[in-house]
Amino acid sequence: MTSQTTSEKYGSTLNTVLAAMSLLFAGFIILVVPVLVKPYELVYGKMSMVDGVKAVLFCAALSALAGWLVHRTGPDGKFLLRLFLFALLLRVALGTLIFVMNGQTFFGGDALTYDFYGWFQLKAWGGDQYAQSLVSLFVGKGEGSGWGMLYVVATIYGILGHNMLAVQFFNAVLGAATAPLIFLCAQQVYGNTKVARLAAFAVAFYPSLVLWSSQGLKDAPIVFLLALSILATLKLGQKLSIKYMLALVIALFCLLSLRFYVFYMILAAIGGAFLIGMREVSARSFVRQFVVVIVLGLSLTYLGVTRYANVQMQQYGGLEQVERSRLDAAKSANSGFGRDVDVSTTTGAITTIPLGLLYLLFAPFPWQLASLRQSITLPEMIVWWGSFPMMVLGLWFSIRYRLRQISPILVFSIMLSLAYSVFQGNVGTAYRQRAQLLVFYFIFVAVGYVLMMEKREEKRRIEAAENELAGKANAAAAARRSSAAAGSN
Repeated sequence: MTSQTTSEKYGSTLNTVLAAMSLLFAGFIILVVPVLVKPYELVYGKMSMVDGVKAVLFCAALSALAGWLVHRTGPDGKFLLRLFLFALLLRVALGTLIFVMNGQTFFGGDALTYDFYGWFQLKAWGGDQYAQSLVSLFVGKGEGSGWGMLYVVATIYGILGHNMLAVQFFNAVLGAATAPLIFLCAQQVYGNTKVARLAAFAVAFYPSLVLWSSQGLKDAPIVFLLALSILATLKLGQKLSIKYMLALVIALFCLLSLRFYVFYMILAAIGGAFLIGMREVSARSFVRQFVVVIVLGLSLTYLGVTRYANVQMQQYGGLEQVERSRLDAAKSANSGFGRDVDVSTTTGAITTIPLGLLYLLFAPFPWQLASLRQSITLPEMIVWWGSFPMMVLGLWFSIRYRLRQISPILVFSIMLSLAYSVFQGNVGTAYRQRAQLLVFYFIFVAVGYVLMMEKREEKRRIEAAENELAGKANAAAAARRSSAAAGSN
């Protein structure tokens, strides 16, 4: 009873803190932010208190819907809801700070690009031919992968008017909602609450994941959709469900609209997982997996994926195109690496993998912290470097004992890691793209950490048992000596 009362008081305190912080942030955004951003009217346009109210209400509506869904996930619903809300408030706070300081260029200049073309996309929908021509130049005929983000921005602007802060809040909700999704993925595979909670906590509060989901970038939707795709795949591997089938098709098509090569890799990982099976093979499971693959293929074909694939393969399907893109990234910034590498041939691409993988996993290195933007990554990089051995341990355990269940996550993580190691030539870009993998890496880190803690606890129990046995043996020996001494007297 005392423990339950303490838990209820703790929960009540957290709820009070969340409510107070929410009201404080809302008041600041509505009353103060419009004043602070007046010097940046050329960037944002004129922002009034009404725009602040719209952004806050938009964020509140999205978070209420997401929070309701999170709370319904099961016995851990309360924990996940609080985790989601704290993660959301952190992203809202950071996003607002970047907004009032006009920090998009410093942290992620793509946000301004999506703001510009998203606004013109809205005009194009209204019949503006000049706006349509600009948008067409940017997205091409489907070979590009940014048109989905333009649609998101244009839709938000169509509802609220030009409001870049609302786009940031939309991404903040998706970024915070990714943590419960990762919890459910880990719980589905391992059935271990400690692993699931630790992985979700890392996704909720790891600095770079917070940073990229606090801005008007497409990183937050991509990571969210990847987590949703994996969760839907894991659920469908267990039981056929229209809900998860629909979620998987929508998530995959949205990924195609945001970053097409990630779509093909996650599709390959999912297809492979269903072909080998995520559970013990039986007639029933085989039929279920066959049905899922057929429905998925027909649905994506209906949505026009084959048309996009033909155009994209013609445009980007050769290693020569990859080499041009990589070389441009390596030479266009001071943080470029591997400028003398040539990936235009199969041999060159394969020999580049070790160096690229090293940078993808561990950069920026301490000797590369030559600017403020690079230096502020050091604390989180120390945490990541320290976590890597646990990831290796968790990966080993997963391959040995959970290979079927973990197959979609494992195949996708390996494929994307190898792909990025070939065509990334810039430390900053590698650091940013790593976020798409970190959410899954952290599952393995959590597994490794729990294994270490369980082994340490087991060692303590063995030592305690040995000490107890030794104590009893000493006591028995002392009793025998006392008895012998009494007999001799």
